[in-house]
Amino acid sequence: MYQSELELEMDKVLNNASYIMGDAVTELEKNLEEFTGAKYAITCSNGTDALLLAMMALDIKPGDEVITTPFTFIATAETIAFLGATPVFVDIDEKTYNIDPSKIEAAITPKTKAIIPVSLYGQPADMDALEQLKIKHPKLKIIIDGAQSFGSIYKGKTDSNLGDISTTSFFPAKPLGCFGDGGAVFTNNEELANKIKSLRLHGQSKRYHHKYIGMGGRLDTLQAAVLNVKLKHYPKDLALRQEVAQKYTKALGSEVSTSPKNTILPTVANNCTSAWAQYSVRVKNRDEVQAKLKEAGIPTAVHYPMPLHLQECFLYLGYKKGNFPISEIVADEIMSLPMNPYVKDEEIEYIAREF
Repeated sequence: MYQSELELEMDKVLNNASYIMGDAVTELEKNLEEFTGAKYAITCSNGTDALLLAMMALDIKPGDEVITTPFTFIATAETIAFLGATPVFVDIDEKTYNIDPSKIEAAITPKTKAIIPVSLYGQPADMDALEQLKIKHPKLKIIIDGAQSFGSIYKGKTDSNLGDISTTSFFPAKPLGCFGDGGAVFTNNEELANKIKSLRLHGQSKRYHHKYIGMGGRLDTLQAAVLNVKLKHYPKDLALRQEVAQKYTKALGSEVSTSPKNTILPTVANNCTSAWAQYSVRVKNRDEVQAKLKEAGIPTAVHYPMPLHLQECFLYLGYKKGNFPISEIVADEIMSLPMNPYVKDEEIEYIAREF
């Protein structure tokens, strides 16, 4: 659709041979700040490293606890454990699938350093409730895992302009994706921003002088060039995603649809918008529905079939089946339908008929 623009910007990088920290990276960070409203956007190598950088900037260390949801991609909790801290899980809200703020208080201990809400499937978490927790526990930090929600809105602010630090991913399958791996960290705190910039470059304060133990977490210039082009078209893509989601909801809820009576359609809270990384429905007989749709040539996916507290790598935490019942139920029933800005009306109607 805008192939010539992409090729032009990529050729600039190739001709300049400035593959690391080239001009396109600086340009992208400025463009991201303008788009999100966040004062500082720091690009990085991927969404997982974005979470690591955020926690490293907040000095999360072994012995600390970080509260998050068990119903998410493993990177959310994996990064906590990678730093030697302890993931502490809290169940989700059954409608939004995001962390349930009403259950967080009981999980807070003197060791709790941060909360990582996940903007699952593209919808921001209940930030007002989380900010109220911060008032009661002022030392708590909020790191938003916005890997799926870039461009979503919560009460007039983008998902990237909330919390102490917000992160996102530019993995190709994300709403705003590059042609490889990429991510970004956002904050309104200058001190944190400067620290994150240093941490992504092996903790350098200047060349070959290292203030922190850091990492090689830079975004390469080719990916930045791609994102600069795609970001210009992203508002249109976001609007189209809203339309596709609305059409799905209408079609699956209509009499034409043969969807099972027990189908639960996605819910978006009134005070926010979703970036619609996925359009996910819940059905009791998921295997049968998936098989039926596959036979009709309709691909589906499951995000995510096993909550993190039941994953083998987290058995050391001591959680058991039944600890987080809503996450477990949703994991058994959730299923995503084809979702991108360009799903055609006739395709949505066909999916609804075959469902």
